[in-house]
Amino acid sequence: MKQIYPLEADRCRSENESITRFRKLMPDITREIIESCNENDCFMHVGYEPIPSRKNAKEIIKTGMQVLFPGYFAGKKIDPLNLTYRIGQLTTSLFDLLSDQVVLSFRHDCFRYDKSCTSCATEGYEAALAFFRAIPELKRMLSDDVRAIRDGDPAAHSVDEIIFSYPGVYAISVYRMAHKLYELGVPILPRIMTEIAHSATGIDIHPGAQIGRCFAIDHGTGVVIGETCLVGENVRIYQGVTLGALSLPPGAGEHLKGKKRHPTIEDNAIIYSGATILGGETTIGENCTIGGNVWLTESVPPDTKVFIETPELIYRNAKGTKEPK
Repeated sequence: MKQIYPLEADRCRSENESITRFRKLMPDITREIIESCNENDCFMHVGYEPIPSRKNAKEIIKTGMQVLFPGYFAGKKIDPLNLTYRIGQLTTSLFDLLSDQVVLSFRHDCFRYDKSCTSCATEGYEAALAFFRAIPELKRMLSDDVRAIRDGDPAAHSVDEIIFSYPGVYAISVYRMAHKLYELGVPILPRIMTEIAHSATGIDIHPGAQIGRCFAIDHGTGVVIGETCLVGENVRIYQGVTLGALSLPPGAGEHLKGKKRHPTIEDNAIIYSGATILGGETTIGENCTIGGNVWLTESVPPDTKVFIETPELIYRNAKGTKEPK
């Protein structure tokens, strides 16, 4: 047993007295924190139905990926003999997870915004069933997306590599699930899901965006696709691309809600890294190529290539003298 010397004992007593003095201040501080909760400028979520869980939303994504891409993310062997059992098990788990969170989403909005709804649970289960009926089509769309990535990326050695490791596939998969829920009128949950994908990949796709088949995101980090974007089929974009809104006036969060604020990208367009395309009236026509770092706030007609003129590069030697190219 460690021997405590007098000086150490005195120091310990002094420290304990200090800690006690500090803790005695906490009740008053806690009361101030509680009082601040009732101020108009502070947000809280007290007295309403539970809000959908971010943790459960992650589980929905994890299980959903296993249903959309059987065998890739299961962590267990799936063969023809146990496929029916495994998919049945996964869909049952996913239905329980999803329906619970969808019902919470409807019920939260009902209580939070004083709606007259009397059938939140029924609406939630109907939306969950509608989502499940859409899964075969979601699988087909995602297969087209994966093929589009493979066809445009010489560095992709296999479809398996793309599905397992490409952040674009993950972000698009989560978006397509969330978009279906968004179409079904489910509040809150779709945005939670796409923000989870955003956190994981750096790719920010609003669930309200409408994106056609064969959509490819290469590399992906820093991509932003806004709520009212319309993206056609066979469109490819690279890292750092922003499909956003023009500068918005004060109060835009209310009076521009639901209005077209983001661009339209038509079929077969390619948008290279760092390009920024803004505005609800801006349309990039079919078969257009938009070069890297281009800034656009006006429409581009079909079959057009838009590039920035090559900037002048200046080379200087160690003495600071300008050298010829």
